[in-house]
Amino acid sequence: MASVETAAEHERILREIESTDTNCIGPTLRSVYDGQEHSLFMAKLDARIRNHDREIEKMCNHHFQGFVDSITELLKVRGEAQKLKSQVTETNRSIQGDGKELMSSMEELRQCRVQQRNIATTVDKLTHCLPVLEMYARLQEQMDAKRYYPALRTSEQLEQTCLPRAGQYRFCAIMAENLPKLRMQIRDTAMTQLKDFLESIRKHSDKIGETAIRQAQLQRSLDSSVSTQSRTPVGRRSGREAAAGGVTQSNGQAGRLELDAGILDLEDEEEADQVTAAQDLVDFSPVYRCLHIYTVLGLRDVFENYYRKQRRKQARLVLQPHSNMHETLEGYRRYFNQIVGFFVVEDHVLHTTQGLVNRAYVEELWELALSKIVAALRTHSSYCDDPDLVLDLKNLIVLFADTLQGYGFPVSQLFDMLLEIREQYGEILLKRWNVTFRQVLDQDNFSPIPVSTEQEYRHYTSQFPLQDPELEKLPFPKKLPFSEFVPKVYCQLKEFIYACLKYSEDLHLSSTEVDDMIRKSTNLLLTRTLSHCLHYAIKKKNVGLAELVQVIINTTHLEQSCHFLEEFISNITNVPSDTANATKLYGTSTFKDARHAAEAEIYTGLNAKIDQFLQLADYDWMAGVPSGAAPTPSDYLLDLMAFLKSTFSVFTNLPGAPVEHAILPGKVAQTACMSACKHISTSLLQLLLDPEVKQISMGALHQLNADVDECEGFARAGPVAGFQGDTLLLAFSDLRQVGLCLRRCRRRLLRSLLSFFFFFFFSPPPAFILQLIILLVFVPYSDKRPLKVPPSSPQSADLGTQSRDTFLELIFAISLQCLHFTLGQNRKNTRV
Repeated sequence: MASVETAAEHERILREIESTDTNCIGPTLRSVYDGQEHSLFMAKLDARIRNHDREIEKMCNHHFQGFVDSITELLKVRGEAQKLKSQVTETNRSIQGDGKELMSSMEELRQCRVQQRNIATTVDKLTHCLPVLEMYARLQEQMDAKRYYPALRTSEQLEQTCLPRAGQYRFCAIMAENLPKLRMQIRDTAMTQLKDFLESIRKHSDKIGETAIRQAQLQRSLDSSVSTQSRTPVGRRSGREAAAGGVTQSNGQAGRLELDAGILDLEDEEEADQVTAAQDLVDFSPVYRCLHIYTVLGLRDVFENYYRKQRRKQARLVLQPHSNMHETLEGYRRYFNQIVGFFVVEDHVLHTTQGLVNRAYVEELWELALSKIVAALRTHSSYCDDPDLVLDLKNLIVLFADTLQGYGFPVSQLFDMLLEIREQYGEILLKRWNVTFRQVLDQDNFSPIPVSTEQEYRHYTSQFPLQDPELEKLPFPKKLPFSEFVPKVYCQLKEFIYACLKYSEDLHLSSTEVDDMIRKSTNLLLTRTLSHCLHYAIKKKNVGLAELVQVIINTTHLEQSCHFLEEFISNITNVPSDTANATKLYGTSTFKDARHAAEAEIYTGLNAKIDQFLQLADYDWMAGVPSGAAPTPSDYLLDLMAFLKSTFSVFTNLPGAPVEHAILPGKVAQTACMSACKHISTSLLQLLLDPEVKQISMGALHQLNADVDECEGFARAGPVAGFQGDTLLLAFSDLRQVGLCLRRCRRRLLRSLLSFFFFFFFSPPPAFILQLIILLVFVPYSDKRPLKVPPSSPQSADLGTQSRDTFLELIFAISLQCLHFTLGQNRKNTRV
């Protein structure tokens, strides 16, 4: 059983060897060697080989006859081949003999071909060399013509294209050695031209800026006339057109370069008028040319750094103002023109070159310039004290800002600075109007304005809003109630408002902001300047009472005109005066304060004049009793009464309608009259109670009584209408009481003194009570009996022999001492 399986396995392996590729029989053979029947397999394999050999032999015996037939035919062909060989040899020999002439012709043809090839090579070399020579000659011509950028491009083409094609020739080597030198020369020349260009635009930047500002001004006038059109950039060509123009200038307009490095001649005004843009005044070809040259040379970064560095230096020079710039407007204009010219050039370079300057660089320069401009203007404008110059400077700054804003530069800081200068402008205006108001006050005659014709009346009413129907009905000639001061001041107030409005123009402020600014400035003018001027006029030494009365009338009319000023401001600003946040004018309070000051000055001046009369008073306190007629009033008092009558007549004869001046003759006149009477009473009482007056005679009391009667007569006469009953007499009541106390020296003297003293004070000091006790107990008095004193008194002998008048003088002295003490106590609590 095992032998059968082994035989079957060997048979399978043999079939696998016969049918499998020889590269894959390794595993099959390994299975044979791994087994134990290796010899059996070899025997089996030899038997299989022998079977195959027998089959091969059978196959060869089957095809052997055909092979023999093929050999026989091949032997026959060999003979034919020998014959053919002989024929071919013979034919070759004949052909060789016949081709010798052809070979000679072919050799000649070959030589011709070689010569032709050499000629073609020579022509080719010349074809490559001639362009080199021609280009080098053109390079020399361009250098001689100072066309450096084309020369640089030619040298670049010569070095990179033509010389490599020409080959290794000596002249090519010489040219290659000269090309770096030519580039160095071109670079140095371009840099020299750039330096000349920078120096020239530094010199002519004011002309460039002047042209740009003039164009901005023209554009602004056009924009204001056609408000519906949007604002276009001023004085600038489009970016694409400018860029194309820059390239054209750098390539085809290099011949325009002059010794002035690109700045056109501006001496000819006609040629300047034909320039349409500020950039057209400048030939930027040196910049473009130098930029292209350095770009080709691979030094663009070097050129950019150098250009920016130089322009920064020029910016610092341009931004440095002259020390006397603030003296004239031309100094500011030249300063602004240079700055505008500088940034117009930079803006044009920014838009016509690719990366020479970028937006960040220009913005950095502008930030530097803006800070220096604002600082310089703040410093120099602070020296200015002329409002017209400040206003012109403001207009120039606005035009300067609008010009640069048209080129895309932010200018908000300039307008903020203008608002700061607005405060300074307001202070300068206040100083100017202070001088104006003082001149008006100094030139005013403080008398009503006489008007003789309708034309004159309309002239004054057009200057000042006078609304008085009663005055209009009066026939000519007539007088206006106020003096020349009123219409002049009202006109000056309007002029001040116009001046404030002029400054507010073109500041891009809303109507509300302009209205608020004007009202605040006007309030300052009213409360500070005009108020101080009015007080100055009121406080002057040579101002009389009539002038003060006229000041009161003037301020009253100006106070009534304040609402007209409100309407005037509302009309010019188009902001209603009843707006919620609108600032109100303080004119009413200003003129009220001035009127009150004038009234106080009237009272003070009148009292001072009364004091001058009272200084003439010379009472003889020890005068005897006059015999016969009663004493007459003192001369000084008569003059004083006459003066007061003439003075108060001014109040009662005021011009104009009674309604207008009812306040003046009523309140002011009554107050002045009452104040004068009280001052007279107080002054006379002080004379009477002067500590230096130790004794007063009956004659002096009679003279004082006459003067008091004169004063009371003046009060009863009613120098000023409006007092009720004997109100004015109350001013002399204290003086009359003291006089009565001093004159009633008979039986009721002590009783009157006691009543008078207890009337004025309730708690007298102990010393005063002691004096009263002595008088009551130890000094009994009688009209008919001599004075008797108790014997214990040390003065009994003297008092017994004194007369009645001497005793009365003693009583008067004691009474005066009591009155001094009494009035001294009362002054601490109330004013006499």
